[in-house]
Amino acid sequence: MEIKELTKAEEQIMQVLWDLKEGFVKDVIEQLPEPKPAYNTVSTIIRILETKGFIDHAAFGKSHQYHPVISKEEYKNFATEKLMNGYFENSVESMFSFFVKKQKIDLAEADEIMKMIEKLKNEQ
Repeated sequence: MEIKELTKAEEQIMQVLWDLKEGFVKDVIEQLPEPKPAYNTVSTIIRILETKGFIDHAAFGKSHQYHPVISKEEYKNFATEKLMNGYFENSVESMFSFFVKKQKIDLAEADEIMKMIEKLKNEQ
């Protein structure tokens, strides 16, 4: 199945559902920051997420309990590839350089990244 990009609102709802593992609309609303969105707003976004194939539901009478179908890891991979291809010509070096230049990575983080790279090299 092809993963589609999420809007900011959809992603916010998915973050809650990934954390909860499953929940009703009211459970999702409880986890959202103030000011809380209207029940109908969250319900509509959840139905859109279901149409996009991100979540499914189990019916309990008239109530629906929703659960993710696409994992956070799967979406993270999709979003990272989109970022890499769209802005960094699919180059990890280009992306790393960007974050270093923007001072979004400190020396300790850069050191950790270098250790991960060395570990990956040794595993090959």
